[in-house]
Parts: sequence; structure tokens; C-alpha cells
Amino acid sequence: MRIPDIAPGARILAFGHYQPDNVVTNDDLAKTMETNDEWIQSRVGIKERRIASATESVEDMAAQAGGKALAASGLAPDEVDLVIVATCTLETQIPNAAAVVAHRLGIKSPGAFDVNAACAGFCYALGTASAAVRGGAARNVLVIGSEKLSQWIDWTDRSTAVIFADGAGAAVVGPSDTPGIGPVVWGSSGDKSEAIAIADRTKFLFQEGQTVFRWATTALHPVALEACARAGVDPSELAAFVPHQANLRIIEAIARKLGADKAVVGRDIVTAGNTSAASIPLALSRMLERGEVRSGDLALILGFGAGLAYAGQVIEIP
Repeated sequence: MRIPDIAPGARILAFGHYQPDNVVTNDDLAKTMETNDEWIQSRVGIKERRIASATESVEDMAAQAGGKALAASGLAPDEVDLVIVATCTLETQIPNAAAVVAHRLGIKSPGAFDVNAACAGFCYALGTASAAVRGGAARNVLVIGSEKLSQWIDWTDRSTAVIFADGAGAAVVGPSDTPGIGPVVWGSSGDKSEAIAIADRTKFLFQEGQTVFRWATTALHPVALEACARAGVDPSELAAFVPHQANLRIIEAIARKLGADKAVVGRDIVTAGNTSAASIPLALSRMLERGEVRSGDLALILGFGAGLAYAGQVIEIP
């Protein structure tokens, strides 16, 4: 086996995404719980979300998104030697999703592991993939965020049921003569780890909404600014800011403090809901489809969530 050459930089070659067919609107939720469209939109900004079928798994969605990203990259499956899946919603812990997905996509004998940093998972996985390429541990890496949050939600609890959704997004990372993925800035606030949790296998996801909102709107814009600084990019140079799609009010608050006046702000949450580790690559892939971002644009991505973990980096759009 040839040891991959050490690359001076890493870049994203392509994105791909997948959403389940089942669209659930706010009016649909109002039929089963005490809520309405105005209440949901005013608090989290969501109009509709996608929910997977009972037979659709995290691995199924990951394979769909990963296959699209791989096809768009122009690489053959045997040119990928590492697969990373970011997820916090696997039904079972063994086997890992990455190995299952790699096999389904015809990727032979890759390194394969999962990352659980909840909603920050994609940024953690992307930072790891970039380091692997630059360090010679891998030549091309498939990075996927995939979540089936619907199986961990109490659908009678409007504090969580109106927010979370299902889907997957993926990116292929490869070598580059110049950096296309900036240094990752990551960290955690473990003192607040109980603010988002699933206590055990018999419990549903619990979230202290106000605690998370205050933390996200006060603690994260310095992380975003540090990611820009480490990449040598002024916020005014950003064409896009795509944070984790947690809550539209959080997204807009961080964007205001960032000061990236020319950047289009990812607001995929409006029609996709909060898909945790899938939300950033899902949003970016859909923004590319709609022409909201273009090849060569600089975008800042910022993941944050349970842990409370956070991570962000500047990327060049493929």
C-alpha cells in the first residue's frame, strides 16, 4: 500500500445532501400539540422540516448524501481512503456508521470512524479530515453529517418537537497546493453539558432552551472571529456565513456580531429544521444548488451544540 503524500493544504472538492420525502409543516404539528405556525416561527424561525420514515436510518441517509458528494467530486470510490460520519443519533453504537456507509458506497478498506460532537460534529470531522490530508494519513476523505433526531424526540413536547428534524449532508476533502480549509477553532463548555442531553436509552432529548440561547448568542461570535483571524480572512471578505441551523434568532444574532456585511447568511433552518451535525453541509449543498454561493467563495462555518461543544473554520466553496 502506498503511503499518501503529505499535502501542503486541503480543500473541499464537492458537497452533497439528502432529505427525507416526508415534509412536516407547523400546521401539521398543531394538529397533535398545543402550538401554531406563528408561535413556532416567532421563536425558532422554522416553517417546515423533513422527517425520516420508520425504516430509514442514519446510515441510509448518510449513504445517499455521501454518494452524491462522491459523484460530484469526480473521484472513484477506490480513491477515498478515509470516511468520517458525524452523528449523535445512531440507534445502536456498534457497528459504526462510517464503516457501513463506506461498504455501501463501494469504498474498499478505508479508515472509518464516527464523531459525536452533536451539532458541532461536522466541523469537528472536517477539521480532522483536513489534518489527515495535510499530514499524509489520507489522500481523500468523505465527511458526512447524518442525523435521525425524530427517533429521540417526544412528539408531544413542543419545546423540542417543533425544532428538530432529519437529514444528511456530505463533503469530499482532498489535497490542495494552497489551503482551502482554514484552521479549526474548537472547544467546549462542559460546565453546561446538562443543558442538552439524553439521559439514557429510555429517555428523549432534553434541552434547556434559554440556557443554550444565552450561551450561543454571547459566547460564540468570538469563536467565529478567531476562525477568521487564524485563516487570515477579514469578516468583510466572507461571501457566506453558514452556522449550525439551531434557531433563526441565534443565527441572526451571531451574524450581526460577526460584522460580515457582504456575506449571505445561511438560513436553511426555515425549511429544513435543526438537523444537528447534518445542518451545515446540508445548508451549504442546498445554497450551492440555489446559486446563493459560488465556487471560490470564502465561507465561515460554525457548529455548536450539546456538550456544549463548538467548532468553526473558514472554507473555500468548491
